[in-house]
Formats: sequence, C-alpha cells, structure tokens
Amino acid sequence: MTSPLDGILVADFSRILAGPLATTTLADLGARVIKVERPGSGDDTRQWGPPYSATGSTYFESVNRNKESVCFDLASPGDRALAFELARRADVVVENFGSGVMDAAGLGYEAVRAVNPGVVYASISGFGATAALPGYDFIVQAVGGLMSVTGQRDGEPLKAGVALVDVLAGKDVAIDVLAALYAGQATGVGARLEIALLSSLQAALVNQAQAWLGAGVVPGRLGNAHPSIAPYQTLRCADGSLAVAVGNDAQFTKFCDAIGAGELATDERFATNPDRVRHRDELVPLIEARLASATASEWESRLRGAGVPAGRVATIAEGFALARELGLEPTIEVTDATGSIVGTQVRHPVRWSPPLDSRRDAPPALGEHDAAIRAWLAPLPEPTPGVRH
Repeated sequence: MTSPLDGILVADFSRILAGPLATTTLADLGARVIKVERPGSGDDTRQWGPPYSATGSTYFESVNRNKESVCFDLASPGDRALAFELARRADVVVENFGSGVMDAAGLGYEAVRAVNPGVVYASISGFGATAALPGYDFIVQAVGGLMSVTGQRDGEPLKAGVALVDVLAGKDVAIDVLAALYAGQATGVGARLEIALLSSLQAALVNQAQAWLGAGVVPGRLGNAHPSIAPYQTLRCADGSLAVAVGNDAQFTKFCDAIGAGELATDERFATNPDRVRHRDELVPLIEARLASATASEWESRLRGAGVPAGRVATIAEGFALARELGLEPTIEVTDATGSIVGTQVRHPVRWSPPLDSRRDAPPALGEHDAAIRAWLAPLPEPTPGVRH
C-alpha cells in the first residue's frame, strides 16, 4: 500500500538521538525528511565512535535512514533564508536546539506559524523550554530517578544499556506529531508540541512512579527482581542465569511442578503473589536449589514446554537470531543513490497488512543533497523582458 505519510514534508533541525529517531519513524512511514546539519561537522553523532561501519558512525546511522542532508549555516543570512523557506513549506518542523536558538535565527514557532499556520512544530529539550539546563539522556536518567531503581540492591545506581530516555522521547514526539497532523486535517490549524526528556522519562516510570504518587513508596534498586511480582527475575542455574516471569498464581503452580518443587505452590508463604513478594528472600534460594541441577538451556526448554515464560540471558546477536527464527524479519538492507546495498539496519518495528511501500535509503552523507535542496528552495529568477526562460 502507499506509505501513509506520503506527501508530508518534515524539516528536521534535530540532532543526537530523540529528534532523529522521531523523524526516522516519520520517514519510515513515508514522509520526506530533510535533515538540516552544520556545515563541516553535521550532526554530533557523525563523530560518535567507534564502532564505525564502512560508511560512518553506527550511532548516526541507527536513526538517520530515509533522509536527505543539507548543510545550512544559520549564522549566514542567505542560509537562514533558505532554512526559513524550508520551514515555511514543511508540514512538520522538529528541533532540539537550546532555549531561544531557533527564535534568534528567525526560525522559532511564532515566526514559522505566521507564514505556515498549519505547521506542526515539535521542540525537544531536556528539562522544558524555559529551563537553562543542558539535557543529555544520561543526566536525565540520573536526576529523573531511573538510575535509582536500576542496579543491584547493594550496588551503585546504573543507567540503562541504551539511551532509553532519548528513545522514549523520540517515540513520544512521533506519536504526538501524527496526532497533530490528524487533527489538522479537519481544522487546517497546526500545533506546537513541547517534549521534555524528563517528562517522557517520568511518564515511562509507570508503576514505579505510581508507587510513590499513590502509596508514598519511594522505590529502590532490586537488581533483576520485580517490585510487585515474584518470582519475576533472573535465577541461577547450573551454568548461568535464566530469566523467569511468573505473572500469576496459576503460572506459579506450573513453574513449581516443572522444576519438581510442587510443595512450594501449597506453602502458605508462597500461595499468592503478595505472599511471594513478601517472602521473596525465602523463596528464591529454594527455587535456585532446584535449578542448580540443570543448565539454563535445559530449564528454558522445560519451562517453556510447561507454559511458563522463561529465557536465557542472551546477547544482542542471539536476540536477532531468535527474531529471525521466529519469522519476525528484524532487519532490512539499505541502499545508496545507485541502488547498491550498503548496509543492514533494524526494520521499522510495526508490520502493516497490506505491506507498506517503504523506502530503504541509507543514511545520507553530510550535505549529500545540498545542491538539489538549495536549488529547490531558492526563488525562481524574475523574468527578463525579451528573454525566453
């Protein structure tokens, strides 16, 4: 089927991760995304490495496919005029400069809305538009509370293994841009969207945040254990760890039978989930004593056969192998301007039926589309009398 955002133009003034992830999502869905970069250096993540692929930084490439790159020096009046023309034509503008930067360049929301009232203008910041605080993902994970609930109980707070807050914020941007575009179809009026990384994180803390808001409980670190479910954690086997997710009492009975410990299911200390959470420190050693008799792979197979969610702790490579085995087709091949395959990337995670007519363009080289975009944005010359144009 035709891509749902075919005909939508996105002016992407963002860099690093949250904004580029959002605009890549829009590009995957068919939008034309023009990425505006600094001359000479471009998006910061072009220099973030190693690792590097044959074509550049793998960090940059992870969130910049299906885009066109143009370099504008926003300190130059001529380039500012072209950037403003791009924003005037755009259906969506996405930016994550510091407070006041876009306004100072004549590209702020009010200036763009005055000539483009239907624009959806998304601004991403660390801590809100009025806070003079720089906001990288890692800092927001720290001050927003995520690190306080991540790590071993007696260990130091840890960040997530990916820039999770940026990813969450990027998803929030994409969702609300789509909602604003939908609303604008009926009204012709655009919207200003302000996304703070801190707000995206706090919304994503879900049950941990509500434990404090609703019950006055300040959650702490539990390693891989769950604050409200047990056993729902990694457990030691003969050769390593196994993740087990027992979500209800019926599953606990199946779990106990599968590991040859049926008596645990009838023990009054473990009869219900609240009981198991209260007596977790007693329950886990009893379970691990049984699991020590076999390998994690053996228990994985046995528990899955019994209908209990369980899995070995795998590497990213093993995770992709599992996805292929399950028929999820987790990757796509991307091509350069000549149609040659130049790399492999994670595919857009949602499957459509009928399938989308999706582009698979490799992330652009810095300024790769400069000449064509400048020519497209530049005003046509005034007709000269007596000269045919």
